[in-house]
Amino acid sequence: MLVILLDNQVIPSTAVCGSCLMANQSGQPRVRDGKLGCASQLESATTLPQYQCQMGFRLANIESFQQCEI
Repeated sequence: MLVILLDNQVIPSTAVCGSCLMANQSGQPRVRDGKLGCASQLESATTLPQYQCQMGFRLANIESFQQCEI
């Protein structure tokens, strides 16, 4: 599940991506061949892969919200 990481919040990607021109028809980030087409991977100090979308938001692909707890 792709989520948007804010300073102190984790929100579903559909809350932001639904209005993005680069999103697919269902309001999700575009994924091609297992890679995000609208974001680039960031160097991360955690084991959680993070991405920077072209609109400037930070995304993470998580299995559950417990992964986001610090």
